[in-house]
Amino acid sequence: MMFNQSAVRVRAGVKTDRGGNDMPDWSSAAVSRLTVTGLNIQPNSQTETVNEQRDAVITGYRVQSAEGIVPDIRATDRIEWNGQTFEVDGEVATWPDLFTDAAHHIEFAMKRATG
Repeated sequence: MMFNQSAVRVRAGVKTDRGGNDMPDWSSAAVSRLTVTGLNIQPNSQTETVNEQRDAVITGYRVQSAEGIVPDIRATDRIEWNGQTFEVDGEVATWPDLFTDAAHHIEFAMKRATG
């Protein structure tokens, strides 16, 4: 049961600013949510910066989907998992199946900054 975890993909809606430009809208009424199952989420990195202004911690995780699960997750999305909200860190990699043109699974990193 390596792929027994789930998370919620949160995608921003779109709003127009005063200049007529499309901007992400992270308000609760504008976002869309998708529960994604069949994930393996493992610790990936942790850094801590301490100075007189603040203590900052960045925690990262590596996410991999099970074979045949290719959820719609983009670099601009956020992920809700384990009671916390993370940002997708970089592009989402789609791994091809060895014998067909189909996607086998995805992998991506996510991070959360506090402090």
